[in-house]
Amino acid sequence: MPPEQSAPAQARVDSWTWAVRLFKTRSAAADACRGGHVRVNGAPAKPAQQVKLGDEVRIRAAGVERIVVVERIVTKRVGPPIAAQCLIDRSPPPPPKEVLASLPRRDRGSGRPTKRERRETDRLLGRTED
Repeated sequence: MPPEQSAPAQARVDSWTWAVRLFKTRSAAADACRGGHVRVNGAPAKPAQQVKLGDEVRIRAAGVERIVVVERIVTKRVGPPIAAQCLIDRSPPPPPKEVLASLPRRDRGSGRPTKRERRETDRLLGRTED
């Protein structure tokens, strides 16, 4: 019989966020840490920073902020039901679809706004001094 394995007390933040399925790959988790998109207890986290029980991890990915609290330490990727038990999700609810649809968006690849478009946007948002 294998010896009884106890849960580790700490884990790397990139490894933990990948293991609980907040990122698709561990390298994506490490890149997010290096890019400043991951914070542990309010401070920017490097990929090798250790997380422990009770730490608050904030992740900014795809324009959405996820706020999770470490409930259980895992270092190997686990299935979705177990991953849900490893964290407490305190993320704010997403904005309603009506609000998202009303936000102006430029077509992908259309480049920077022209001077005329920028002036129209400034007028619309009340940034002009006229």
